[in-house]
Amino acid sequence: MTQLDELEFNTVQIDQHGPIAVLTISRPGALNALNAETLSEIARAVDLIVEDAEVGVLIITGAGEKAFVAGADISEFTQVQSVYDGRELALSGQDVMSRIAGLPIPTIAAVNGYALGGGLELALACDVRVAAGTARLGLPEVGLGLLPGFGGTQRLARLIGAGRALDMMLTARQVPAEEALGMGLVNYVADDALTRAREVAELMLRNAPIALSLVKEAVRRGLDTSLEAGLEIEADMFGLATATADFKEGVDAFLNKRRPAFQGE
Repeated sequence: MTQLDELEFNTVQIDQHGPIAVLTISRPGALNALNAETLSEIARAVDLIVEDAEVGVLIITGAGEKAFVAGADISEFTQVQSVYDGRELALSGQDVMSRIAGLPIPTIAAVNGYALGGGLELALACDVRVAAGTARLGLPEVGLGLLPGFGGTQRLARLIGAGRALDMMLTARQVPAEEALGMGLVNYVADDALTRAREVAELMLRNAPIALSLVKEAVRRGLDTSLEAGLEIEADMFGLATATADFKEGVDAFLNKRRPAFQGE
């Protein structure tokens, strides 16, 4: 079993307590901005988390109280000298976000402060978002002559609708936490985002691990197809769930009025 809390990184930290792993972006001097090293370390950490059978939920947050992730590291943009360079930069960021979005376990973003640009794109790659009351979220790239490149144009529109997403991106405005809650951009607003994220994680962990993974796959695949095809995917995932020992345990526990003991089998 991988001991995630013993691994050494320069710009991220991993703390594992039982089935909950917390990945903290830690570049406080740069408001946790995503540079090439940080993106690489996030990708490595995610790969290691996949290998650790003990981890049931991943929480991602930022170090300090001011920022979750304030965006990509703009100082590295001076290295972009061509259309090819720009495309490769976007693809590298998209790859990291897609790894997070594709994790078979639930993921929660504990947005403890500014989540702008690449920071919001990181939060969007998670399944659930918990924001501190002081958090502000936005995709302000047009103010730099750019557009979101790490998945923001696609994931934000799918989450809150094209009209609201375009309003945020075209105005470059920062949305406060309560407004973000109202538009469905975040799921919860709390005084302490990480504490609330842990509470949500505990609720998730009461349930069957394979069922959680199948729910994620059904939703993820269904969003990219028609309703009819999505219902077929749902039926396939439902069928797979009925073949698990956890399904039998869940039914038996319900009928006998006891708490189920899921094994992830």
